[in-house]
Amino acid sequence: MITYKDIYEAAKKERYSEKLQPIQKNFVKEVSNYLDEKKSASSQEGDVFSDVLLKAKKQLENAVTLFQELMRRRRKKILNLVLIASETGISRQDFNNMLLFEKELFEELMKAIETSDKKMNNILNGGKEESEKENMLVVFLEDVNEFKSPEGEKFGPYSAGQFSNLPKRIAQIFLSDNVAESMEK
Repeated sequence: MITYKDIYEAAKKERYSEKLQPIQKNFVKEVSNYLDEKKSASSQEGDVFSDVLLKAKKQLENAVTLFQELMRRRRKKILNLVLIASETGISRQDFNNMLLFEKELFEELMKAIETSDKKMNNILNGGKEESEKENMLVVFLEDVNEFKSPEGEKFGPYSAGQFSNLPKRIAQIFLSDNVAESMEK
């Protein structure tokens, strides 16, 4: 079971270290349990000015603040690691100290930077800019669930009556199925 002191120590270590600090893999879940416990303790019936209630409320407020600070600092360090990794090609530094959702964040940010670099290189080599794609404005006649293009780009979900500027090849599919109508002449 995690305590206020554990949250405080984790935040303090993260604050005074350049590198991402190791924390328990179930740290966030344990913090959640601790906060739930403090919420129930601080919301109990009784004397509003009771020392026990005031202490529980103050600990809850402080724990939330410390946890938010800890997560902000960790996120900032992960962003720095992503920038370093994108420049040097080394991408596993401090990877062992990341929680699962932080590893996923790291990987997604790396993919976004790679995609951005590819687009920039394409433009530098005389290719078209992303905004120069052939798009078509359509209005949907039916509800459409979220979908991905063959390139993995997410679109939707769309409601009947909603407008969207889609790549022509995707818009053509909806037009041919009478799911959307072109707004261009």
